[in-house]
Formats: sequence, C-alpha cells, structure tokens
Amino acid sequence: MNALTMTWGIAGLTALGVITRPFAWPEAIWAVAGALLLVGLGLIGPAEAWTGVAKGMDVYLFLVGMMLLSELARQEGLFDWLASITTACAKGSPRRLFVMIYAVGVVVTAFLSNDATAVVLTPAVYAACKAAKMRDPMPYLFICAFIANAASFVFPISNPANLVIFGGGHMPPLSRWLATFGLPAIASIVVTFLALYWTQRSVIRADSVALDVQAVPLSWSGKLAGFALCGTAVILLGASLMHFDLGLPTFIAACVATAAVLLITRQSPVGTLKGISWSVLPLVAGLFVVVEALNRTGLIDRLAQALSHHASTSPTWTIAGAGALVALLTNLVNNLPAGLVAGSSVQLADVSDKVAGAVLIGVDLGPNLSVTGSLATILWLSALRREGLHIGAWAFLKIGFMVMVPALAASLAVLALQ
Repeated sequence: MNALTMTWGIAGLTALGVITRPFAWPEAIWAVAGALLLVGLGLIGPAEAWTGVAKGMDVYLFLVGMMLLSELARQEGLFDWLASITTACAKGSPRRLFVMIYAVGVVVTAFLSNDATAVVLTPAVYAACKAAKMRDPMPYLFICAFIANAASFVFPISNPANLVIFGGGHMPPLSRWLATFGLPAIASIVVTFLALYWTQRSVIRADSVALDVQAVPLSWSGKLAGFALCGTAVILLGASLMHFDLGLPTFIAACVATAAVLLITRQSPVGTLKGISWSVLPLVAGLFVVVEALNRTGLIDRLAQALSHHASTSPTWTIAGAGALVALLTNLVNNLPAGLVAGSSVQLADVSDKVAGAVLIGVDLGPNLSVTGSLATILWLSALRREGLHIGAWAFLKIGFMVMVPALAASLAVLALQ
C-alpha cells in the first residue's frame, strides 16, 4: 500500500470516526488519533503537522473568545433574562415563538458569527422553552443549528470559514461581498425557514407556550455581559472592514470582559473556565493536520486545475457542481478544513466571483446536512449535551437533507442568475 492510499484511507477513517463517534467517544479523540497516526506512520512530518495546526490559530482564538463570552453571559443570568422576554413576546403562540427565535438567530449569526449562535443562543433558547413549559424544545433548538449555517455568509464575519477561504489578503471589499452574496443569503435564510418549519410543523402545532412566565430581572453584571457581546459584534465588524483577523480581537475582548465581571463580582474564574468546551480545540487542530497531509498529496493543485478548466468551459454548471460538491465534502471532513482546501484551490485557479461564491456557499451552507459538518453544529451538540439532550446523527441527517438541499439549490440558483 503506497503513501497516497494510506493518507486518503486514514483521512476517511478519521472523518468516519468524527461523524459516527464509535463507543460514544468525543469527536476530538478521533480527529487527534487520525493526526497522530499520520505522523506515526511517517505520512506527514512533525514540522508539517505543526504547520497544519498553526493554520488554525486564528480560529482557536476566535472560538475560545466566543465560548468565554457565552459562559460569562450564562453565569450572569443573561440567558434567563432573554428567555423571559422572548416567551412573554410570544403571547402563548408557539408559531410566534418559532419566528422570533429564528429572527434572533439571523441577527446573531450575521453580526456575531455562526459559532456565537451555537454557543450563545442555544442555551438561551433552551431556557426559553423551559420557562414556557414546552413539551418538546427540539424544534426551537434546531433553529440554532440550521440558521447558524444558513445565515453564515451574510457578512465576512458571519463564519470563520469565510476568513479561511478568502485569507491572505483575498477578502473582497464589503460592497462587493454584499453584491455577490446578498441575494443568495436571503434565499438561504428564507428557504431554510420554510423547510425547517415544514419538518417541525406537527410538533409546533401540538405544543403551547405558557402565559404565566415570571419576568427575570437582569443584574448589573448580566448587563455588563450583554454589553460585552454587543461590543464584540462591533469590534468584529470593524475588524472585518479593516481586513484584520478576527481571532485575536475576539479573544482580547472576551478576556477583558470576563476579567472585569469576575473582579467586580469577586468570583473565581475556575467555574467559567470549566464551562468551556475545550475539546473543540484539539478537534479543529486534528482536522487541520489531516487536511495538511492531504495537501501534501497534491490535492490542491489537482482541484485548482479541474476548477479552472471547468470554469472556463462551462461556468454555469461549474457554479452548481462546485457548490454541491463542496457542500458534500464539508460533511465528510468538516467545513473549516474543507474551506482551507477549497479556498487555496480557488485562489490558485483564479476563477470568477460567482464560482468562488459557489464554493463559499457550499462551505457555509452545506454543513446543515449532518451533525459534524461545521464547528457551529458540533458546538450546538455540546450545548445540548450540557442540558441532558441528545440527537443521533441519523435523525439529524433526515432533517438536514430536507432543509439543506432546497436551501443550497435556491442560493446557487440565485447566485448564477443575478
């Protein structure tokens, strides 16, 4: 067996382990095991493996910052306060509650990133459903998973994968971004809403929202945590406009906010740090190492040549084919590593904005098919597990197929026709 076959075989088994989680072991174990196996067999050198790990540094900082802010907000009661406000505005209607949560999800994803929606909004939605005495909170929790990806190309800051794809000074100006992705993003958001509501309509109609939800006061420390989240959104948007990496600003803002709140309230940081899903970091690092090993096999050069050829001979079909293929691949290796490979291929092939846009839409929207397609969905799963809730990969896949496929088709069609 040659090195090429072994590398691809280990990459496939790693992806399978992350998706299926044999023995109920965390996803990170399988990603790290795959990376260590590649290094141990000499298929990638230690220096090359470290290069792969280092490529995710901005992502690590971004994730830690958002998880830190989320845990701070949760501890200070911000989620409980949001829950009481949301359920009160629903006025006893589960449909109205569904629409309101979806609208909030769009805003949070667009201005704070899809990972923030998974980390910040999911606990708030669960608290809202608990306060409203909902029999089944899953239709509303599904919103957090699906809108996190469906609205993740509204702005460059809406998804860390956008920065991976257009890294190295290739990020288009905001005006060009909106001209390319504005209408496809609207199509993605609208179709995802319709498809998701259709899949959950029977559960929503059979449920009810309590009218006697007690108002939860927001402490001054909770207000400070809320201001920190809003301030982070402003910082991220500014950093995006100035073409800065988002990881370090997010990390610094989170550390400053957390330190200020903990010092004023005289709390220990141990509880906050324990609430962070640290296993996400080795998961991302392991996947980046696997992709780096695949890159060493000449993958990017081959993809760039194929993309350049098809884009010049059949641009419309290339938009559809590239978007659909990348969408599928994100569910096999996760969208951040897939975005790294796809972004390098797009930059090397020097294709049009529409073809590059189709690749980005596939990277951002495609992960709605499976539970391991994006970090946002993995973080969403972690948030559910903290609340004692579980959903299997097959159950999510059945819903994801009905939601993702029409949304992807609509977005790519709008991109091709506009």
